[in-house]
Amino acid sequence: MASPTLRILQVMRAPVGGLFRHVADLTRWLDAQGHEIGLVVDSLANDSQTETLLNGLAPHAKLGVHSFAMPRVLGAGDLTTPFGVRQLARKLDIDVLHGHGAKGGFYARLAKLGGGKAAAVYTPHGGVLHFARSSVSGRVFHVLERWLMAQTGAIVFESAYAQATYSALIGAPTCPTKVIHNGLGEDEFIAVPPDADAADFVFVGELRELKGVHVLVDALAGLTRPDGRPARLVMVGDGDRHDALVAQIAALGLANQVEMLHAQPARKAFARGRVAVVPSLAESLPYIVLEAAAAQLPVISTQVGGIPEIFGTTAPSLVPAGDAAALRSAMQAALDDPAKAKAEMAERLDHVRSKFSLQRMAGDIEALYQSLMPTGR
Repeated sequence: MASPTLRILQVMRAPVGGLFRHVADLTRWLDAQGHEIGLVVDSLANDSQTETLLNGLAPHAKLGVHSFAMPRVLGAGDLTTPFGVRQLARKLDIDVLHGHGAKGGFYARLAKLGGGKAAAVYTPHGGVLHFARSSVSGRVFHVLERWLMAQTGAIVFESAYAQATYSALIGAPTCPTKVIHNGLGEDEFIAVPPDADAADFVFVGELRELKGVHVLVDALAGLTRPDGRPARLVMVGDGDRHDALVAQIAALGLANQVEMLHAQPARKAFARGRVAVVPSLAESLPYIVLEAAAAQLPVISTQVGGIPEIFGTTAPSLVPAGDAAALRSAMQAALDDPAKAKAEMAERLDHVRSKFSLQRMAGDIEALYQSLMPTGR
């Protein structure tokens, strides 16, 4: 007997990065299974890139794309948006409210106050897990998390790391929880060959401090190829550290070794380098590591968040976060012994292919939704 068709509202703030990638993949997959999906997004962070992304997803969101004010930290929208989401959920006769990230989870569960039939599901995607107890925002969000537990039907953690960190920061959840790793489509496991003029290393992601980009630039200094020439790096992305990075690169005399490009699709960017470097200081389960592994690039990364879960048996090669010397050593080793780097890549590829599929991710989330529906429905 076929499972009932569901009406699902996916709630998120800014449609960028891995969180949006996750929601987009999930929305397309659920739509293909016959479910009806609506999206709730932020009206305050609206730009041309956002419009393009949402327009591309709109055909799969048959319940529409709806905008509400969602301030990045705390603001006036936090007092009104939950009521707007609750009214929308009732108007659309929603079965599942799925909040993504700190703000999406906040609104989806606050919308449950006052009743309503929709089950509230929450995926942190890092979010609240990156707020320290010592910060005002961290203390506020942690208190809200504990208070909203009663409104939470289930929490989906994208990594075992996220699950453990949540329990340590917030307390053990009193609602059902499940670790469901992010997943990739079959077409993403096709190798991306390097361009003829590809650099030695490529970074793809946001240019912000949390991504460890300043550590990567420090690590590049002194790296040499086996023929004695300086190593080259391509950095693909945008962010608030751009100008500081340009100054850092100039100060270290690396201007001829670093090329900076604006954000572009990951697989296109991967062709610009022979080894991917992900020097993050904090993560949950980053898509960029999955994507680079699936594209059959050797990957050098840091031992943070759920990255060891992606690396599997190759996790011993991960380096400490924020350690430029350790990162430099790993990058030099890849230059000195490319055959060993490729052998490790092949081992990691088998692990990622078997554990991180889109079919498994979306199917497990759909099954969780169905488990929250009233019996006899």
